Amino acid sequence: MLYLVPTPVGNMADMTFRAVEVLKSVDLILAEDTRTSRPLLSHYGISTPLQAHHIYNEHQTANSIVERLMDGQNIALITDAGTPGISDPGFLLVRQAVAAGAQVECLPGATAFVPALIDSALPCDRFVFEGFLPHKKGRQTALRRLATEERTMVVYESPHRLLKLLEELSTHMGTDRQISISREISKLHAETLRGSVAEVQSQLQNRDIKGEIVVVIAGAEN
Repeated sequence: MLYLVPTPVGNMADMTFRAVEVLKSVDLILAEDTRTSRPLLSHYGISTPLQAHHIYNEHQTANSIVERLMDGQNIALITDAGTPGISDPGFLLVRQAVAAGAQVECLPGATAFVPALIDSALPCDRFVFEGFLPHKKGRQTALRRLATEERTMVVYESPHRLLKLLEELSTHMGTDRQISISREISKLHAETLRGSVAEVQSQLQNRDIKGEIVVVIAGAEN
């Protein structure tokens, strides 16, 4: 069995009982960054062998991992935070495991965009998750496409690119478009800013922006 195990996006107490049980019971844990994962595993008394599995080696290691699954081993995949496969490594391994006939199960648990979407106070019955927008090639095309999207949109952004994204939203969607920005979800300095693009820009203009960022954007009006 290949288990995809969500880990907290901030507060360690968000770890589920079942996640701890699975990570203690499997033969191997694959971690996006072993240095990041070790403190969490140590906190919960998890001493299972650990191996790196990230975007730079997943094409080289996926076949050998699948072979171990087919030999009867149970393996868990975790990432630095949140649910594997959501803007993190996981898809390639899942696809190859399924193709080989291995069992795959994703545990329910933490992911950053869900609390950010709910906290935004924007409609969340229908939404579009875009993950990280392209950094260069295709970015403006993506923004033009999203400008006419009528559903609520959710994107991830890095702190040093956030002000640039707000400028781009202003250009493509207008300064009055409603948005919400959630930062450091479930951590000590967590905050959510809500308002028009122009209002949020003015709040952030002279700030040193840090932490993980989720941007929620109101859909275009009919």
